[in-house]
Amino acid sequence: MGSGMRAVVAGPLPSARARTYAVTGHPPVVGPLSEVLPVLRSGEDDGVRWVVWSATEILPELVASGWRPARIWDVAEVHRLLHGGRRAGPAVAWASAHELGLDGIPGPPSEDLFATASDPSEDVVDAAGYLRGDAVAGSWLSAPERLVLWGEAAHACAERQRAQLVRLGPRALATALSESAASALCVELESDGLPIDRGSALRLIEAAAGPRPGSPAEELRTRTRRDDAVRRHVPDGARFDLRNPASVREMLHGVGIDVPTTRKWVLGAYQEVHPVVPALLAWRADERIATTYGYTWLDAHVGPDDRLRGRWTVSDGAAGRMTAQNGLHNLPAVLRPAVAAEEGHVLVRADLGQIEPRVLAAVSGDPAFAAATRADDLYAPVAARLAVERRVAKVAVLAAMYGQRSGAAGEALRGLERAYPVAMSLLDRAYAAGLRGAPVRTFGGRLVRTDFGVRDHPVGADRNLDAGRGRFARNAVIQGSAAELFKAWAATVRAALRGSQARIVLCLHDELLVHAPEAEAPQVAAALHGCLDDAARRWVGSDAVRFVADVSTIRRWSDAKP
Repeated sequence: MGSGMRAVVAGPLPSARARTYAVTGHPPVVGPLSEVLPVLRSGEDDGVRWVVWSATEILPELVASGWRPARIWDVAEVHRLLHGGRRAGPAVAWASAHELGLDGIPGPPSEDLFATASDPSEDVVDAAGYLRGDAVAGSWLSAPERLVLWGEAAHACAERQRAQLVRLGPRALATALSESAASALCVELESDGLPIDRGSALRLIEAAAGPRPGSPAEELRTRTRRDDAVRRHVPDGARFDLRNPASVREMLHGVGIDVPTTRKWVLGAYQEVHPVVPALLAWRADERIATTYGYTWLDAHVGPDDRLRGRWTVSDGAAGRMTAQNGLHNLPAVLRPAVAAEEGHVLVRADLGQIEPRVLAAVSGDPAFAAATRADDLYAPVAARLAVERRVAKVAVLAAMYGQRSGAAGEALRGLERAYPVAMSLLDRAYAAGLRGAPVRTFGGRLVRTDFGVRDHPVGADRNLDAGRGRFARNAVIQGSAAELFKAWAATVRAALRGSQARIVLCLHDELLVHAPEAEAPQVAAALHGCLDDAARRWVGSDAVRFVADVSTIRRWSDAKP
């Protein structure tokens, strides 16, 4: 077969009972999954990188059949990296790779009986250079030969994307490879699921939401008891709706607490002021379990094999962070004890430490700030350099990345600008670009658009909106770059675990959770550390910036130290 890139695509051929797969090459292979799998597996031995229009479209059935590709090129994710935004279907990716205007993309075939007959040619590309609309819609893919042409189009698109990435630089090409690997990991995460101790989950839900209701009337009584735990702390006769933030603010004002918002971080400062505040915070935690992560959630999303599953997305469409559905990315802390290893297994958890300031040191190339990353606690040398307490140094660094300039952070920020001018200059340039509504690129080359709201509020018409764009850009160049490093690390760990029984089961912001046989735990822990060093060295291009991870072997997710 030879090395290089080959494409694998699928389509519903009229004569087939199931999806038909096509693999490009010489000769191409077309057939059902059972005939294509041996070709895919033998290609792994030849070092083939498999091109797919989208991993989420092509890989689920293949992963379910036991094939987990070592190397892929995900055309959709590479398009999002190069051009930003969420739209990344074949028609958009092809037009962008060929530098064609998106307005010229042909639409799907019309159902109108009087419409002009579709193009009878066997070419997957129309006269204007776009993918033909009926091919994108799938109706043209009615013969094996056409399915092969669809695969060859994916390969051609990938080659054009590679050329565009090379113009951006080698780091962008490396990012495309790790983003593609992460997209395959997303399919695997959804297939494998997160192990759940169902008995523990039921007990935790009952403690927060009460027993499983047997009727709507019983559910209403439980809800009333939950509400009464808050109402007993306010004067009799006070009328308010706990589920309406404005009404809750009015209730709080009535007991002498005036707050601009009822968010948790604001109310936390008033817990000693009036007993209704801790009662309200406890009510919110229990209400969240009852309404979002209760019995219905458990029944719907935790399968008979006691695995929590949901859709994973490799890029959120903004700065490029991974996201997941069904609680996989925002499971309440009270339910973490229910995430538990199966019998004979453990969870190996790794959490990146102080990732965003370390990323700032890497992307800015500030030698003084990079020197601070040699310490286990980055904020300690920064505090010494600024001659301030550690907590003040931490506030200053976070304020710099998130755009806060008022209060105690303001004075410390001025010290940062003097001590680390290169790092602060990078953030200032990103802020200026955001003010103009201009796009910015992350360290790995992801295009991040900042022109939101410009159509209705042109730049300069709304100073608050302009400042919001600036703050978004300032944070995006760091948060987006941190997401790239995290995915490069996850992809490296995924590759290192090939051939073992260990599986990544959760990617949460800066945290990896691996489910592994107990005997393999030491090797997995070593791999998590080693893969971070390897991924960071390749991502930064040197060892100038040190990245650290806290790695622990645990039985339950809640056993990990905070």
